[in-house]
Amino acid sequence: MAKGNTTTTSSTEDKTHQAISSYFIGPQAENLPFFQRNIDTILRELGQARQAYFPEDGRFITKKIQDSKEYIKNTTQISAAVKMAAKLLGKHSIPCWNPRYEGHMATDINIPGLLGYFMTMLYNPNNVTLEASPLTTIAEMEVGEQLCDLFGYNTDPERKDMPLAWGHITCGGTVANLESIWVARNLKFYPLALRRAVEEGSLQFVADTFKVQTCVGEEKLFIDLSTWELLNLRSKTILDLSQSLYDQYGISSTYVEKAVEPYNPQSIGKDDLERHFKLDKPIQYFLSKTRHYSWPKGAAVAGIGSANAVGLEVDNGARVDLKDLESKLEACLKNQQAVYAVVAIVGSTEEGAVDPLGRILAIRQRFQARGLSFLVHADAAWGGYFATMLPKDLSNDLMEPGLVGPHVGAGLNTDDEGFVPDLSLKAETQEDLFALRYADSITVDPHKAGYAPYPAGALAYRDGRMRYLVTWTTPYLSRGADTSIGIYGLEGSKPGAAAMSVYLSNKCIGLNPEGYGALHSEVSFTCTRLSAYWAAMTTKYDSFVCVPFNMLPSELSGGDETAIETERQRIRDEIISKSNREIVAADEGKPHEQRTMTLLRQLGSDLNINTFALNWRYEDGTLNDDVEEANYLMQRVIERVSVDSPDDIPTEIPFYLTSTEFTHELYGKCAQTFKKRLHLKDNEKAPHSLFVLRNVVMSPFPTQNTFFDKLMKDFKKVVEEEVKVCRERNSSGPAVHNFLIQGTDKVFLVYQPSFHLAKHRRQAILAAELPKEDMDVYRQVKNTSAEDPIFLRTVKEVNIHDLLDKVKSGTQVQIRGTVYNSNGLIQSSVPVTITRIIKDRPLASIYRDSAYPSAYMPFYIYGDSKQQHISHMLLKAPNIGLCAGNVTLQLNDGQILNDTDLSRGAILCLTKVPEAARQPFPAKNADIPRGFFFRAGEKFPIKIYSDPHDASTGGPGLLDGLTEVLADGTMTLGRDLQVDAESVNRDIFKRVDKVSRWRDEFGKIGKELK
Repeated sequence: MAKGNTTTTSSTEDKTHQAISSYFIGPQAENLPFFQRNIDTILRELGQARQAYFPEDGRFITKKIQDSKEYIKNTTQISAAVKMAAKLLGKHSIPCWNPRYEGHMATDINIPGLLGYFMTMLYNPNNVTLEASPLTTIAEMEVGEQLCDLFGYNTDPERKDMPLAWGHITCGGTVANLESIWVARNLKFYPLALRRAVEEGSLQFVADTFKVQTCVGEEKLFIDLSTWELLNLRSKTILDLSQSLYDQYGISSTYVEKAVEPYNPQSIGKDDLERHFKLDKPIQYFLSKTRHYSWPKGAAVAGIGSANAVGLEVDNGARVDLKDLESKLEACLKNQQAVYAVVAIVGSTEEGAVDPLGRILAIRQRFQARGLSFLVHADAAWGGYFATMLPKDLSNDLMEPGLVGPHVGAGLNTDDEGFVPDLSLKAETQEDLFALRYADSITVDPHKAGYAPYPAGALAYRDGRMRYLVTWTTPYLSRGADTSIGIYGLEGSKPGAAAMSVYLSNKCIGLNPEGYGALHSEVSFTCTRLSAYWAAMTTKYDSFVCVPFNMLPSELSGGDETAIETERQRIRDEIISKSNREIVAADEGKPHEQRTMTLLRQLGSDLNINTFALNWRYEDGTLNDDVEEANYLMQRVIERVSVDSPDDIPTEIPFYLTSTEFTHELYGKCAQTFKKRLHLKDNEKAPHSLFVLRNVVMSPFPTQNTFFDKLMKDFKKVVEEEVKVCRERNSSGPAVHNFLIQGTDKVFLVYQPSFHLAKHRRQAILAAELPKEDMDVYRQVKNTSAEDPIFLRTVKEVNIHDLLDKVKSGTQVQIRGTVYNSNGLIQSSVPVTITRIIKDRPLASIYRDSAYPSAYMPFYIYGDSKQQHISHMLLKAPNIGLCAGNVTLQLNDGQILNDTDLSRGAILCLTKVPEAARQPFPAKNADIPRGFFFRAGEKFPIKIYSDPHDASTGGPGLLDGLTEVLADGTMTLGRDLQVDAESVNRDIFKRVDKVSRWRDEFGKIGKELK
């Protein structure tokens, strides 16, 4: 009951939330006594079980042994090590059990799952075989049936109108996905293997009469099918082949298996079959470019090749672009290039996006009618358990979007401050979860949205016969027959504890709207309330902006800035500033489209992940437009709201988030749209990746706006502090600047830049003059120790931008500087006149290339006919400063570089040194090897081009148009070299990396055993 509110009733009247509260130990260990009582029960049963097995054998560990010094010594050490390990875990573990943790897919584990795992691991059953795990094998079979039922698959052996489904536990979604790839590969090649057995093997006697139905419904002799028709038999037709041979000819499955064995890709590999059937186009997988990393990995392991896991474009909501899918399938049909499968991501791990599975299945049907068939797999590792939210009568009437779930009003008092409304899924998400029943296979991770302990993934097959494609035993003809579950799939030994854990979780909580469905409904409400903050927490008066990845309804409908801001204000007024009770109460009597709950349901992602990004403002309110600088802010923020050092105390971090990256290669137009919404500029030639923040909502507890207000206050404080750093690093104005001095005939100044400070973010090469006496002193030092670079540091702070602008206008500018080298001061307060700009090019991220040069390493070359100098072109970050003074050129065929070319600066390329192959260089100068390629006496083949761009032209693309060759030959480096991997990349605001200290901290456990 809220303080001062005498009209509210106890929060325990929220019966749904009361039930949910019993599932977890709790953020403040509220249910630990209950958990401990169950642990005591488990240990008591363990003791009784051991003592009941042949008690007449007597004690093996006697009281005398237990009283011995060695025994006591060892047990004392073990206890000390356990205590230290427990202490370190408590001190350094991420508090994912607390609602302040909104980072990865990690949260408080459900109590039945924890107890199930703990009790079972004490017996250590191995589900690889029934004889090693009689009870937990049954548990795994039960889990498979539970999940199949959840997804709408048939688990009734008596039902003949649908295939009998089957599922099993894996160690995680990655292995489940890999197994599905293995199945798809074997299924695609099985007709080819059988064809060879009929054509040339021990099944030739059926060749003249054995008929099958093609993908388009035509009945033909199996022996007459074309390779294209064999590759596109429907999955049911393929799985029926063995049964058909039995039905028509009485051929046993054992005989069929032996007949196919010599041609089976399981035995001979797919390459032999591809050669035999002249398959010159690789069979492909199609899935979203933003897919989980397990897919290209699995394609590589299965021999398909990661290049054949073809990525599909995504829309602005990070869902697969169906137009791109249809276009690629159309090309496959036209070119007769077979397809293994299309994968629908049901809850992407980065954005919580659900691919339109129902429409993908419809596309499959249309293409099957035209002769192209493939499997459809649903990667529902994250989204699978959300199917528990579907109303039981969903098949008859999908819920309207935004309606509260079926539990609101069921014994609840909405005046209660502890009231937690349920929130339904978006209508389109419900439809796609309902469509899971038509997918051929489904990956789901109970250790994600099932709140079970690791490791617990799962794979379910709509037609359970698919599992026989990845086993080495004889398939059973009878429906529903099973054997040791461990013979199927990739894994050998597997913990029975995982099966028992998931079984108890599913059984105790319930795979239905009243169990897991109610839990996810409350969490969905929590997630959308948090998404409201990301959408509307900042105004034009804040030092930063927060933009959610999922567009607001006003944005989706094409509203202008005014309409969007009006909706943001509505969110502040009706959601952020209101309690749960007030939100629901305010909706009473309103039409559906005007309800706040309807608006809430339109916010955020499909499945309980909020992705958002930040950008910062300058002091005058202007928004930063540099992608890299927005990324920098978010990277610093995420360092503050996560743990990456033993010095970080988890309990002192008020709010946990995580991050990801939207690369142009994977997100394409989706990323570009998001950048525009953040008011960031990007160069089309070299688009930058966008660093984004994300929070995964799994806890049902942070439901009140007062709690969110605390979190957001803490979060805003962190961001505002980091905005100050961004402003400082991007401030313009005067600063002390350093130049490398080159030349003993004419002087050139090579500016010492920094990617991380706007005051130094440029590459400049200047022609300069020193007074004769100062020049003589400089020349004398240079001639006696050429290997020691000499620098000029400005005496006073100078605005380099203004200074160079004056030079560009034709004005000679004088500065005073200190001349020094590694041995210290050479001259002080030397007047230096800058006479001309050779190069002056900006180094902000928008001007940089997206890749290092792949064919050569480019340098600026400048000077005069007597002395030539070079400086490495800084085209991408990070990079390295490489400069050489007075190089020796040997040009072919009497070629010369005239003073005009050198005075404006040309581009010299080391033709045998591809820069991309050398990058990244060591981050520290101390780590540069003694045999580094850029060293005195080294000779390089070169080609020199006229610079096609003006001296002040910014990139990217500064190497585009290198067509006018001025000369070629070789270049030899002298002793006058600068190799600096640190200065240009140095970030003075970067926190010290202390990750290596984790091992020292962990070593405290071992010390207890010494």
